[in-house]
Amino acid sequence: MCEDTFAFIIHPIDPKRDVSRKYPALGKLPVWLIDFLSLFFPPVFISEISGIRSEGNGRSLSGWFIACPLTPRRMMTLPPGIVYKKIIQTGRLAEKLGAKILGLGAYTSVVGDGGVSIAKQMHIPVTTGDSYTIAIAVQAILEAARQINIPIARATVAIVGATGAIGNVCAQMLATQAAHIVLIGRREDRLRQIAENIRQVSGTDVTWTADIDELRHAHLIITVTSAVDTVIEPQHLRQGAVVCDVARPRDVSRQVAEQRPDVLVIEGGMVQVPGAVDFGFDFGFPPQMAYACMAETMALALEQRYESYTLGKDIKLSQVLTIDKIASRHGFKLGGFRSFERAVSEADIVKVRAYSQSSTLP
Repeated sequence: MCEDTFAFIIHPIDPKRDVSRKYPALGKLPVWLIDFLSLFFPPVFISEISGIRSEGNGRSLSGWFIACPLTPRRMMTLPPGIVYKKIIQTGRLAEKLGAKILGLGAYTSVVGDGGVSIAKQMHIPVTTGDSYTIAIAVQAILEAARQINIPIARATVAIVGATGAIGNVCAQMLATQAAHIVLIGRREDRLRQIAENIRQVSGTDVTWTADIDELRHAHLIITVTSAVDTVIEPQHLRQGAVVCDVARPRDVSRQVAEQRPDVLVIEGGMVQVPGAVDFGFDFGFPPQMAYACMAETMALALEQRYESYTLGKDIKLSQVLTIDKIASRHGFKLGGFRSFERAVSEADIVKVRAYSQSSTLP
């Protein structure tokens, strides 16, 4: 076994699809029954991960995927204490396996206080991976803008879920480059405060709203809410827009892909992992690709920085810049674009580019 180890908690986002990947028979049950039964399932060992190797120092890394059985709907409706208990039970499995750091995936990272209470109960450090998720989301939207030929210095950038930790820092990072930032969220008092802070630091034109219909003015969008159901529908988007959907479950309705060939929707946070990595489990990404939150956990282990790096609802810009440097040093980098479980082709880019060029920028 490698000296450096990690574990990462996953859980069923799309209950029927994700449960079927490990237990085909259970995946045939109705969604309501999977939701109900998920409370009674124990933590599940999913796979062993091997082949990760740092390009910076040559260190190798092994790890494990382990699953908390709770679905998103269960996590959002059960009392936080019950959800914490189930996640901590899953973390105990990571400790028994020999993990030196634990990553919290999807809803396990946002439920309650964002991992703080869970970390207090663990004997190993815990991270949500949200710092590197921010870094990669910003890289992804900038690279997509470059490929579509959207000049960000003249563009309106919208952040949906701007009051959350990820959305807030994404807005800070993009404010220094965009012509106009639109913050969208439900807590108007918090939106106003974030907008004022960004204006003071960057001098950028920043507005805020609780109205999702205001998205129609945005050329570039990062969406990262904690909603269980989709929040962005086809009518919300302008022609030639690019959307980076960081949320899991998705914020963008599948109808956007079906009805709007003039917009580009990319999954946020897809990272190429250094080395000949074998995840031992198909979680829906191409070979060698992982979510950014997974990659943060791996990068910290390769750096031998065994600490609870990203926890809670307040993420500092400095944390994001630091983990981005650490990950880059070890060879992690932005992967190709994916949209609704398929690779984005050059033809897709060309098509949206044509629509974007026919849509006016100020």
